[in-house]
Amino acid sequence: MEELFNKSERRLKPVDLNFKRYLFPDIDDKERLIGITGARGTGKTTLLMQKLKEKNVPANRGFYTSMDDIYFATHRLVDVAAAFSKNGGKYLFLDEVHKYETWSIELKNIYDTYPELNVMFTGSSVIEMAKTQGDLSRRAMVYKLESMSFREYLAYDLKLHFDPISLTDLLSNHIAIAESLLDKGLEPLKHLENFHKYGAYPYSLESKNTFHEKLRNTINVIIENDLAAAAGIDFSTGLKIKKMLAAISQSVPFKPNMNDLAAKIGADRRNVYKYLDYLKRSRLINTLTSDEKNYNAMSKPEMIYLENGSLAYALCEEKPEKGMLRETFVYSQMDPKHHVSYTPAGDFLIDNKYIFEVGGKNKKFKQIKNLPASHLAIDEIEVGHGNKIPMWLFGFLR
Repeated sequence: MEELFNKSERRLKPVDLNFKRYLFPDIDDKERLIGITGARGTGKTTLLMQKLKEKNVPANRGFYTSMDDIYFATHRLVDVAAAFSKNGGKYLFLDEVHKYETWSIELKNIYDTYPELNVMFTGSSVIEMAKTQGDLSRRAMVYKLESMSFREYLAYDLKLHFDPISLTDLLSNHIAIAESLLDKGLEPLKHLENFHKYGAYPYSLESKNTFHEKLRNTINVIIENDLAAAAGIDFSTGLKIKKMLAAISQSVPFKPNMNDLAAKIGADRRNVYKYLDYLKRSRLINTLTSDEKNYNAMSKPEMIYLENGSLAYALCEEKPEKGMLRETFVYSQMDPKHHVSYTPAGDFLIDNKYIFEVGGKNKKFKQIKNLPASHLAIDEIEVGHGNKIPMWLFGFLR
């Protein structure tokens, strides 16, 4: 185990504690088994290591390891936990558990056998905790890490701190909120386009020049490795899922015809539903369904969006259309904190109550003027009036 301790110390040494994702303070460290799921690239590994580094304990008391480490080709996780506990270990932090075949059963055994250990792990967003072999849903406190909000991007890129706002405050006080943020020197419209291009994933700031190429590589890893490990898909299925994502990305918002989509990717119609669900759980797409439907893997979505603007820039063959970026932005900043569903009037129904239409500064209330609780989310303005709300402010909801 000395090998694992040494690797952990090397990995933790350069970890910076200055910028922390929104989820960091929400994680209850008193829980003995904590899971963090989310899309690849959102910063799960960094968050995990920050949590351990903050504890400031020696490696023999707390260490980090990735479950795809070659060490685990010849060693079992339960045996590592037993030896670690026997020698006074307390914090066992495990990255990418879905890469280790029997992870759920062994984590259950560790939880039940070693109450003195605190285990935190990360896994693919495809993982469904309720269906794991070890029945971890009753033992693990699981959090989901989403892509960055506009508010977080400003904090990360510009070192500016702003507190999140609630939707209720946004709707009732958006003028005062906007003026307050502008008084602090914020220039939101100046930074919004860069957020569309680069803002969804923290690693974009390592190098913006190569970011979209890296993001395309990340997408390949999600489909070829993460889905293979967490959902058991094979190479042929992976190719069909890639074809589906490519087809969607060229015409988002995508109104699906399931028969046409099945023919286009060479798949059975029932499998098309399954593949859409994989892409949704991988956080590569968002689906918009009617409020009357309870979403499940066999629900036909009314519309399909890419999960964020950065994906649009990485996947679209031409420069992404501005209207699509606007709608994608509002959807991604609302979800998952608020329930977003389809409405025949307007673009989005939020929390089964509020109707939103998204557009540029000349957008009028024509489509939704007679509907109660209807609002416009307007790009290219800094301050709104009445029910006309600046679109950039939706980036402060989370």
